[in-house]
Amino acid sequence: MQDDERSENDPELYAKLASVGPYEVGVGHALITMVEPHRGHERAYHRWYEDDHYYAGAMAMPWMFSGRRWVATRDLQLLRHPEKSAIAQPVTAGCYLSTYWITEGRYADHMRWTVGINKRLNRDARVYQDRTHVFTAFQDHQVTVYRDGAAGPRDFHALDHPYAGLVLQVIDAESPQQRAELLEWLRARHLPKRLSGSPAAMVTVFRPTPLPGDRMSYVKQVEGVDTRLTLLWFLEADPRDCWEPYFTDLGEEVAEGGLGQVELVAPFIPTVPGTDRYVDQLR
Repeated sequence: MQDDERSENDPELYAKLASVGPYEVGVGHALITMVEPHRGHERAYHRWYEDDHYYAGAMAMPWMFSGRRWVATRDLQLLRHPEKSAIAQPVTAGCYLSTYWITEGRYADHMRWTVGINKRLNRDARVYQDRTHVFTAFQDHQVTVYRDGAAGPRDFHALDHPYAGLVLQVIDAESPQQRAELLEWLRARHLPKRLSGSPAAMVTVFRPTPLPGDRMSYVKQVEGVDTRLTLLWFLEADPRDCWEPYFTDLGEEVAEGGLGQVELVAPFIPTVPGTDRYVDQLR
């Protein structure tokens, strides 16, 4: 019996699925995806993603409980570093970023659904092809470091709270063993110091997980699964207003620690749902 037939014949199926397994409020996993629409397709891509894919391909899925889209206008793209990035070639590639939270312990359940729905969307010609995935990965949450301790929004609020900006930072360690040291250095020393007095309210740290073998062909397999860390800095100010002194030397400080190399530091601002704001400022 096919899944759709079984669900029609068993109206209690969803109740059964919801009655077991983890369901605590908390960020267990994330989908972080940075995409570059092909030149001339900026508005069409934006409208497809915002009007259809953000919901049908993400938020309507089980256990994906929060999401937000971000954009890098041309002036924000030009702030990125390092110039030679292992993530984006050129470093300005990837003007849209989408971030989603997934409930702790529900990654496998969510992944089975997302593979199925994306196959269906592709079959029904509801996948926009004129785009390039620059950096797309499901990620496991490692730690969140807060500027103000117990005060303020928690990480599970972060994609709903009206933060003014976001900085995506990607760091590669030399080895899996060194990544564990890097994570501890970030948690205990580097991030508390950098957050103190800064416009960033929190930093969430993730490690990427491999995509399933039956993923869509246009999404490349995740690199750096054993060595990479992904950081999201949630800002209370426009990143253009605070880029110096807070974010220009992140790579230097990490390199001086001897535990990793920063491959990307990229600022974004939130999109305005239901509008084409910023589409004409991408090039």
